[in-house]
Amino acid sequence: MMYDVIVIGGGSSGLMASVAASKFGAKVLLIDKGNTLGRKLGISGGGRCNVTNAKEIDELIKFIPGNGRFLRSSLAAFSNKDIVEFFESMGIRLKEEDNGRMFPVSDKAKTVVDALVGKIRSQGVHIKVDSPVREVLFEGGQACGVILRSGEVVSSHSVIIAVGGKSVPQTGSQGDGYPWAEAAGHTITELYPTEVPLTSGEDYIRSKELQGLSMRNISLSVWNPKGKKLIEHEGDMLFTHFGLSGPVALRCSQYVVKALKQFAVPSVTLTLDLFPGKTAEELYSETWELAKQDARKAIKNVLKAQLPDRLIPLLLSKAELNEDITFHNIPKQAWLSLAKLLKAFPIEVNGTLSIEQAFVTGGGVNLKEVDPKTMESKLMKGLFFCGEVLDIHGYTGGYNITAAFTTGHSAGIHAAAAALT
Repeated sequence: MMYDVIVIGGGSSGLMASVAASKFGAKVLLIDKGNTLGRKLGISGGGRCNVTNAKEIDELIKFIPGNGRFLRSSLAAFSNKDIVEFFESMGIRLKEEDNGRMFPVSDKAKTVVDALVGKIRSQGVHIKVDSPVREVLFEGGQACGVILRSGEVVSSHSVIIAVGGKSVPQTGSQGDGYPWAEAAGHTITELYPTEVPLTSGEDYIRSKELQGLSMRNISLSVWNPKGKKLIEHEGDMLFTHFGLSGPVALRCSQYVVKALKQFAVPSVTLTLDLFPGKTAEELYSETWELAKQDARKAIKNVLKAQLPDRLIPLLLSKAELNEDITFHNIPKQAWLSLAKLLKAFPIEVNGTLSIEQAFVTGGGVNLKEVDPKTMESKLMKGLFFCGEVLDIHGYTGGYNITAAFTTGHSAGIHAAAAALT
């Protein structure tokens, strides 16, 4: 059977591409190697599905540090506001939470997945699941179909590759799209994990003395070996048995990966600011006053009013303060050292968990070879890309799904237009 458009991959971008192409009037086939569509979408946002982010476009792009500017054209055609309207037009009410994150009122990702699948079915999209693609076919500088692993050949005028990256492989994202892109002449920029927990060999990490300690409203900074601050993020963090996790650690991860590679060093320094809204001088005065008010109490107990219990012995040790001394025996220089530590507690980080354990893949199909308005290959007519297979990545918080939906929409419309003209 001949199709106008074949979409390979039934994730966020592939589903949206199928919606857009079929709405345009194209005869569409959606192929997925798994038995369920929208698997990664179904576990996103902790199973609640953070469908987009409500920030203004310029601000939104800042939260997609991996080539977010490439999305300007697709966002102009199908923005985060359009994504909200799209879902609400299908009866899925959304709500805005902290930092602009948009969730379905149901708090269930299944609501979103079912709506998308229902939409493509209602628009006549043919669906093939459990059908791995072996090869994308090209003839005369034009994409012309696919060969399935079963040996079946399916022909089409346009092909959209929407198979994701290499992160979260249990959802089917195993890097299948990269060799197909290379077969069309494309280059793949180096792949690396982003939005991934950090690893550390610090003694207090290896001893697990801080494992499970959650830090709220802190700031985490990444420094290169020359002492330049690469990035700073404020939010929540978690100490683990292998290093650091939680939102701010994940957001710092790509900068750690790049610094380790660029400077060929075994580790990079991160600093933890426990009180982002205060200076070291203010903290010195406040903690000094606390100790003075309870002059007979050991400082380890005085500090419990300000700091997590489990962190106090480590901080006092690094500041060279005896945890049992009282106010009248506090050496002022050591107390100043403590105040400085509260603003810049150093953590040596030696890497990250693997790309398979990352939330997002960094790198992908080189964007210089893709038209940002249409998502069509500049090297092969009728071949389109969307979603995480492209060299685009954002922070968690609805940014990656926004990139997937907007590129999927562009790819779908223009693949249909190319096929029908």
